[in-house]
Amino acid sequence: MPDGHVVIVGAGSGGLAAALTLAAKGVGVTVLERAAKPGGKMREVDVGTARIDGGPTVFTMRWVFEELFDEAGLSFSDSVPLTPAQTLARHAWSDTERLDLFADIHESADAIGAFSGADEARRFLTFADNARSIYQKLEGPFLRSPKPTLFSIITHLGLGGLQIRPFTTLWRALQNHFTDPRLIQLFGRYSTYCGSSPFLAPATLMLIAHVELDGVWLVDGGMYRLTEALEKAATGLGAEFRTNSPVADILIEGGKASGVKLENGEAISADAVIVNADAAAIGAGRFGVAAARAAEPIQPHERSFSALAWTLHAETSGFDLLRHTVFFNREYAREFDDIIERQSLPGDPTVYICAQDRPASGPLAMNGPERMLMVINAPPTGDNPTFDQAEIERCQERSIRRLSDCGLTVRVNPQASIMTTPIEFDRLFPATGGALYGRANHRADASFRRPDARTTIEGLYLAGGSVHPGPGVPMAAMSGRLAAKALLSDFASTRRSRPAATAGGMSMR
Repeated sequence: MPDGHVVIVGAGSGGLAAALTLAAKGVGVTVLERAAKPGGKMREVDVGTARIDGGPTVFTMRWVFEELFDEAGLSFSDSVPLTPAQTLARHAWSDTERLDLFADIHESADAIGAFSGADEARRFLTFADNARSIYQKLEGPFLRSPKPTLFSIITHLGLGGLQIRPFTTLWRALQNHFTDPRLIQLFGRYSTYCGSSPFLAPATLMLIAHVELDGVWLVDGGMYRLTEALEKAATGLGAEFRTNSPVADILIEGGKASGVKLENGEAISADAVIVNADAAAIGAGRFGVAAARAAEPIQPHERSFSALAWTLHAETSGFDLLRHTVFFNREYAREFDDIIERQSLPGDPTVYICAQDRPASGPLAMNGPERMLMVINAPPTGDNPTFDQAEIERCQERSIRRLSDCGLTVRVNPQASIMTTPIEFDRLFPATGGALYGRANHRADASFRRPDARTTIEGLYLAGGSVHPGPGVPMAAMSGRLAAKALLSDFASTRRSRPAATAGGMSMR
């Protein structure tokens, strides 16, 4: 549909990827973003004079963006300078218990051997092989497929389908791999990358470990540079971006999406609409009653985690932070009981810090304050708060104490500190309660309950971290590609006289 016009609601990773894909095909694209800047959850927070990444901080699955830019006739490496991380992350349980994981799997095994013993090092290599196998089994039939089901996956894989462990919890699977509870905790934390508990999520999520072992990069200047590069690439191919433009209704005429109406009353017509907002917002009627049937509402108990996202420009001492550092508690199960069962902030939180001015491959002496994002898991109750400001402040104090127990002192300057809570996340992303990853992966079929790009309304498509293939910057970008390709395929099939667009999923590497 080179002569058509598509409206994209939302300029998160999915909307940006869809805009780039469509603009490269000559389609007229208008992207409407309710915020002042594009990016969605991949946002940048101004803290005093510092600009700090306030959303995703880990860049993986580089091939997703290489394919995206290649298809548009552009070079990703020229557009987004990256530095490979030699050290993936530093992990601490006390001031004497620290473990680094490395890009080199054998270097990681040696570190684990020194930390937990030679037997655990061998178990780690077996675990890494298992994680790689699960990923390889699922990349084609799940990640790249437009509409996979658990049945289609198991059918495709045959007897090998059971090896992806959909009916075993991640925690139980890790107990079968490791005997050191600290290693079980470390690799169990990967389930929180999609806002889920390792005690409820399927063991299939072990594939996240492989994704990191397959490569982590640092985006020069911070993750928000990726947003800027995607916007620039799409704009260069003709896409129009309009910020501060909240959409009130998706217009449906004759059972087909025909455009949108903004909150200021302006109507914009379109041949098709892609919604890059949380699917829960559509199902809740935030884009009009007519469009609500395009997505199933997500019940509060089905939501993924939210977070306290604390952006700081502060001085630190006593601990050699790397770009990514995790400070673990001693009672991991209690943390998830607090969040899920009691819907409260953790009594003893695990704390993740992205120290944006630090390298990923070795210590760096800092002179003066540094940029940091501190993340603590929280319940997705921003639309019905289950804790008050006093409890948030107590959680901040407990988090600082957790860091201190591991040897890190953070001198917080209240004038250079901004806390984003589930309440603010719900305002930023309405109808979510602040859930940051859509539906929680707490059932064997949870990943398959996410909506796919096509909806029951002709001309209306979905993209973003709450739809297939799932949350995270690369996965959301893949959803945008899938939405754009589904749209092009559908319009090609209704215009037989025009050249056919590429149908279905995406090519393999």
